[in-house]
Amino acid sequence: MKARGLGIQFDGQPGKNNTITDVEGVLVGHSTIIEGEGELVRGKGPIRTGVTAIFPCGKSSDEVFAGLFSYNGNGEMTGSHWIEEVGQLKGPICLTNTHSVGLVRDSIIEWFINNGFYKKSVFWSLPVVAETYDGLLNDINGFHVKKEHVFEALDSSKSGNVEEGNVGGGTGMVCHQFKGGIGTSSRILDERFGDFTVGVLVQANYGLREHLTISGVPVGKELKGESMPKFHFDSKSLEGGNEIGSIIVVVATDAPLLPNQLKRLAKRVTAGLARTGGYGGHTSGDIFLAFSTANRLKKETDVKEKISSVKTLDDLYISHLFKATAEATEEAIINALVSAETMEGINKNIVYALSHDKLHNILGKYNRLN
Repeated sequence: MKARGLGIQFDGQPGKNNTITDVEGVLVGHSTIIEGEGELVRGKGPIRTGVTAIFPCGKSSDEVFAGLFSYNGNGEMTGSHWIEEVGQLKGPICLTNTHSVGLVRDSIIEWFINNGFYKKSVFWSLPVVAETYDGLLNDINGFHVKKEHVFEALDSSKSGNVEEGNVGGGTGMVCHQFKGGIGTSSRILDERFGDFTVGVLVQANYGLREHLTISGVPVGKELKGESMPKFHFDSKSLEGGNEIGSIIVVVATDAPLLPNQLKRLAKRVTAGLARTGGYGGHTSGDIFLAFSTANRLKKETDVKEKISSVKTLDDLYISHLFKATAEATEEAIINALVSAETMEGINKNIVYALSHDKLHNILGKYNRLN
């Protein structure tokens, strides 16, 4: 179920699948780990976690231009310093939980080697792995993500429809105190503006109930106090208006953009996040990465051309991509909420799904249904 299936109104024209994979060449795969129930026993579970993989241009070692923006930096994205330095991205982006970043990073390198992706005489890699915290539902200190899970996410990556909600890196995540997780959406620009595609994928794990806004409607205030999570431990840090979550957003486009333009595109994620009620709280890790598939930089051999030619979009036309990014980000977050299902995790902690019926009734009350 996507949000549009409930009749929710969004701006802009989505692509065929309304996913990040509407950008040609982009692949997505998940590995989801759900095991056990009851009291937390570190190292045994319950387990509610996983890995999500995003390939920018198929399973190749081609590099693409990229840019990133940290809205609030209480989070991790490995490989980000090199992207900032040269504006290029090589290989997949993986999303997981906070305490599995290192394992996932190392596993990507092993997967590269096992699959013969690099032909150079000297091989090195700085994989991109980002995280959000799933320790409210998952035995996060049990280190349950293993290299076989990373391999599964990478090997299963494909084009077409993308599973959303309680899957992959988003398995144990919470969004606006409802069950959150993975969400995705896309936009196609009118032919007058280049006929380009923008796709967004989010791992949504942020926000307070009172701030949740959907299609301009204060849904969180309408549902204040209803279906609130039940945590069986000292949860004072979750009270008093403190936001402790995070969100990772990956933006893909086939528009020919240079690194500085992609950094600007990544910044526009904040506009879509704001539409849903996210404001980048003090302890939130809100890190956004954008890449373009238009210029593929092939570097599989030691032989390099001294001069390369690239295409670039004139800045006079970039505002339409900014708007598309904000729109797709907003819808991707709501898709994560709509797709997610109620989950019970460690210590019988429960985070409830956003009720489709209640949401439909609230939006109808504000005349915001198609």
